[in-house]
Amino acid sequence: MVFVPAGTFQMGDTVYAEEKPVRQMSVQGFWIDRHEVTNDQFAEFVAATGYVTVAERPVDAALHPNLPDDMRKAGAVVFVMPNSVDGSGNITQWWQYIPGANWRHPGGPDTSIEGHGRFPVVAVAYEDALAYAKWKGRALPSEAQWEWAARGGNPNATMDHDQPKDANTWQGVFPVMNSGEDGFVGLAPAGCFKPNGFGLYDMIGNAWEWTSDAYAGNVAQHVIKGGSYLCAPNYCMRYRAGSRQGQEADLAASHLGFRTVLEAAGP
Repeated sequence: MVFVPAGTFQMGDTVYAEEKPVRQMSVQGFWIDRHEVTNDQFAEFVAATGYVTVAERPVDAALHPNLPDDMRKAGAVVFVMPNSVDGSGNITQWWQYIPGANWRHPGGPDTSIEGHGRFPVVAVAYEDALAYAKWKGRALPSEAQWEWAARGGNPNATMDHDQPKDANTWQGVFPVMNSGEDGFVGLAPAGCFKPNGFGLYDMIGNAWEWTSDAYAGNVAQHVIKGGSYLCAPNYCMRYRAGSRQGQEADLAASHLGFRTVLEAAGP
């Protein structure tokens, strides 16, 4: 873990409505994982506890009574690159709920994480991330903690809205063409891009990350931060510290992971 010192900063951004208003925020110093929790790390937790993730359990019909039969089965939402799209409003053209998709099989039952132990664990719901954090004696970061850490000590973070060069994002026209100029067309191993000023890897891009904050006061959703390898200039410009998005707490996705924090004295 890396210790992030206390600080006061202007939280938020101005690209999308949900990032506004920009407001002053202060945080105390805290420890945070150097990179996203990996498949190997999550596997250690599962082996020690026997934990079964949300995506490995049938969907709770009482919470979601109107779902079609396929979406009642255990599974997760998976990005599937389409050959073409009819406009950009219907996200089901590239997002599919796939029964059998979970952290062990993030692209569906025919995929595997074998040989990908150093990659971020994905297809984990909020409950799963929280369970891992508690097992480690830690917590999930608040939105303010996460954003302060992602800024890496850069006072001008909100002024830079360009696509970052040292992060795993989408190069090309989303969702039909990714040139892979950054070396990856999907997830990258944790920690293979340049760290920020606090020594933290992949705060921007690669995988979205859960925070402990409810989204718009709705406990059924939580704020996720940082964007992912699917963020492109023409769609979802959320490869910024101040970006944010809401995510259903019980919906696992193939581009969503997490890291943990520890509130303790610094070195």
